[in-house]
Amino acid sequence: MPEVAPDPLASVVALLKPRPDISKMVVAGGRWQVERTDMASPFYAAIVDGCARLIVERQKPILLRAGDFVIVPELNSFTMTSEVPPPPGVARLPLETGPGMFRLGPPDSPVEMRALVGHCRFDAPDKALLLSVLPQMIHVRGQDRFTALVMMIYDETSAERPARAMILDRLLEVLMIEALRSSASHDLPPGLVRGLSDPRLGAALNRIHNTRDSSLNVRGLAQEAGMSRSAFFERFKATLGCTPMEYAVRWRMAVARDLLLRGELTNAEIAHRVGYGSASAFGMAFVRHWGMSPRAFIESHAKE
Repeated sequence: MPEVAPDPLASVVALLKPRPDISKMVVAGGRWQVERTDMASPFYAAIVDGCARLIVERQKPILLRAGDFVIVPELNSFTMTSEVPPPPGVARLPLETGPGMFRLGPPDSPVEMRALVGHCRFDAPDKALLLSVLPQMIHVRGQDRFTALVMMIYDETSAERPARAMILDRLLEVLMIEALRSSASHDLPPGLVRGLSDPRLGAALNRIHNTRDSSLNVRGLAQEAGMSRSAFFERFKATLGCTPMEYAVRWRMAVARDLLLRGELTNAEIAHRVGYGSASAFGMAFVRHWGMSPRAFIESHAKE
């Protein structure tokens, strides 16, 4: 069978290399609040029962209800509270009641909220660039498959089964892809997910992500989208927040950094893989984009 080219969304998630860190069940009752600062890790939660108010920096507060799922790909701090928050100054740390199980609120209050909460990390060498094309927060309402996926991650985290790490990595990739494609909407801020919701731009994005042609240009991408060059350029820039060739170069450089760290290909082979006619042309483009040569990049990471 012929190889099926990955679509842009799958390509970005695969290159991000999501890895699970923490998965836990949280129950709460009464008036409660939990705060986290300086986390620097992605966060996700699925509300099983009840509701919770989530406040994330630079985002409007949202009320999460049973069946809701939220993921924040890049997070430094957040506050989660009961629907009616407690008075100021009474925030308490969660009480660990068992392996992977935590309690919030007064211990004698009946349980009113249950949530599956997780934190993960991205092992990509260029995660900042990749995260810049994704929504800052994704909130999906009333879709049970998210609760099922998060429950599978929680269950797998709690067990010691063969191939556990691989299963967790794949489940997390599926969870991210499901969340991103469920959020596709013109109401999203400029970025990849919004671009993929536009069929014409989606065709151009597929070509950018899958072509190895060094002659890739705006005219050819506009033809792929079935639009005039000027109309395509303006639509792409407004929808993704950058020009078509800026996006193409950023994507190719992200792929190049990943291939360099794998150490399986020569510079000439990487150049061909990411759309440059020679190793020297690739090296010059890499220096322009990253401020160092491919060799210097490898050596800097070898010291980490």
